[in-house]
Order: sequence, then C-alpha cells, then structure tokens
Amino acid sequence: MIIEEQKITVEAVYEGYFNDAEEGVVGYNGLLDIRPKYQREFVYKDAQRDEVIRTVMKGLPLNVIYWCKVKKDDGTDGFEVLDGQQRTISLCEYIDGSFSVDDKYFYNLPADQKRHILDYPLFVYVCDGTDSEKLDWFRIINIAGEQLTDQELRNAVYAGSWTSDAKRYFSKTGCAADTLAGNYLKGSSIRQEFLETAISWAADAADDTIEGYMAKHQNDPSAVQLWNYFRSVIDWVQAIFPKTRKEMKGLPWGLFFNQHGKRTDLDPKQLELEIQRLMGDEDVTKKSGIYEYLLTGEEKKLSIRAFDRRDALAAYEKQKHKCPICGEEFAFEEMHADHIKPWSKGGKTTPENCQMLCRDCNLKKGAQ
Repeated sequence: MIIEEQKITVEAVYEGYFNDAEEGVVGYNGLLDIRPKYQREFVYKDAQRDEVIRTVMKGLPLNVIYWCKVKKDDGTDGFEVLDGQQRTISLCEYIDGSFSVDDKYFYNLPADQKRHILDYPLFVYVCDGTDSEKLDWFRIINIAGEQLTDQELRNAVYAGSWTSDAKRYFSKTGCAADTLAGNYLKGSSIRQEFLETAISWAADAADDTIEGYMAKHQNDPSAVQLWNYFRSVIDWVQAIFPKTRKEMKGLPWGLFFNQHGKRTDLDPKQLELEIQRLMGDEDVTKKSGIYEYLLTGEEKKLSIRAFDRRDALAAYEKQKHKCPICGEEFAFEEMHADHIKPWSKGGKTTPENCQMLCRDCNLKKGAQ
C-alpha cells in the first residue's frame, strides 16, 4: 500500500464541481469522484454541515480526508473519495450557494473571507494498492465522523460498472427494491443496507462470500442478474405467504428461498391457517420465528414460553424432589421445567402441564 500526504485547497477541490443525483458528484477539475455512483447519498444533518463551514471559517483543522487512486473510464488516472465525502460536499455546496450558515451565504461574504475559505488547505491522504489492502485500510480509517457501513466500505473497494448499476436498484431513496420489497427489508437504502442484503442472499446461493461475489461481478456491465434473483425471492415470498405482516420485515428471505424455493409441498392456504393459529398462541413469544418454523419445523425458532419459577417450584414439591422418569431425587437447581404434554401436541405452559425432569432425562426426551 502506497500512501501519499498532500495539502489541497478547497478552491482546487471545488474547481469543476458538479453534483447530480444520478451521475454522482465530481470536483478537482473532473479528476475526483466525490460521491461515485456506488456511494451513499448525502446524509449529514444541517447542524453537522454548518459546523464544517464554521470550522473552516475559523481556520481550525478538519479531520484528514482520504482519497484513492483509480483508473477512469477513459483510461486516465483519477481519484475517489474514500472518507471525507460529507465534509467535501458540505464545503462545495456552501461555495455553490446552496445554503447559508449563520444567515450568511458564500456570495454574501466579504472578499477576504471568501478567499480565506478558498485557500483553506485540506489534508488529504492518497492511497494506492490492491483491493484487499484498500479494504483493510478503509476499515482502519473509518473510525470517526459519519461512519460508513460495511457495505459502503465494500462499494469503495469493488467499484465498477456492476456496483454502479446495483445502486440504481437498491441504494436510492424510493429505489426499485424499496418499492417492491420495503415490507420485507430492514435498514436504509441510502446506507447500502438493501444492497448488502441482496448480495448476501445471492452470495449464499452461489456458496460465496459478499466480497467474493462482488469481486467476481465487479466488471459486469450491469447488475440485472442480481436484480432478477432478488425479484425471484420476493415473488416466492408473496406466493407462499401472501398476507403481509410486520413480523415479516427483516427476515432472511433470500436464505429461506435458497433452501426451500423449489419445494412443491408448501400450501399457501394451509400455511396461512397455521400462521393465524400461532400468532394467537400466547406460548409463542417470538412471532417472527413463525415463518422459519413453518419451513423447517424447528420449534426453537418460536421461543416457546418457559414455565416461571413459581410453577416450577410447585411441580418440584409435588414430585417430592424426584424425577418422574428415572425416579432419582435431585436438588431443584439440577432439574428443568418441562411440558408433560408437549407444546407441539397441544400442551400449554400452565401449572398443571409442568413437570420437573433431571438434566439427563430432559435431554433424552428432547431428542425423541
């Protein structure tokens, strides 16, 4: 990894400044991608943005900004902002007249104050190295300010035509993924969380990691394959579980699809009846686990309500401290409260359905 320290004035960065919601943000006479297409949208709050301007006006130091050397589409050398996008855009937008600070626009300032801002030196570290070196370095430097997510870090390292196109589907406010699947996804599109989810699902289907998947597709001309896969996942969810509930939000639907998408024994009508029954069962404490339970049959996904200590002590005394299966006597702490009639067979978490089993007998019963 080669790292070079430079001092670059605000005026030099602002030279050729261009900000477009679709095409990204560029500056430094066209050499610097301030917000490449794969990066997140501007997320600074007004107070943070204004404080950047006040810091520069006072001549106080801003945190170091990090750039990365890249090859532009035309083969020439250029740069991308790895860390410091929000500060850079704040400065350029202020000079562009987009907002005022303390009731003063840039164009309202006296000439000497304008010059003070334009001549302000930004401390920039420019790095050049392999993809893995950049990713490791980017993780290290991303320790202050408006921190980037893991996916934003990956986007910076695996930049290319594929990542830029993927953002069109997954990373904009009101993007196609949000419109199609907003009820099933958690997080924020502009923080790249929708994109990370989609890639993680597709990577799982390909038996790969997120980084490996992005590296393989980095130079693909488009991300339509990822989008088609994502649509297949959502189509399957809507077909198998047609009624949308809040408990469905944030579940790993792509992983479910990868494992169960080809099954022919899933009856939406029967599944809906089971969902209604389980939603109304007070012993089911994790309602969001219902969907995975119906696909896998794993009862632990439901977090069935446990017996409280009072009911467990009452059963322990009723049994005269003995395990009803092996007949041995145990201390209370050595025993486990258990359903006499299993929950899966209609048993409830009620005092009359509670028994205390020793550890070994409880384990043997659970394995049956």
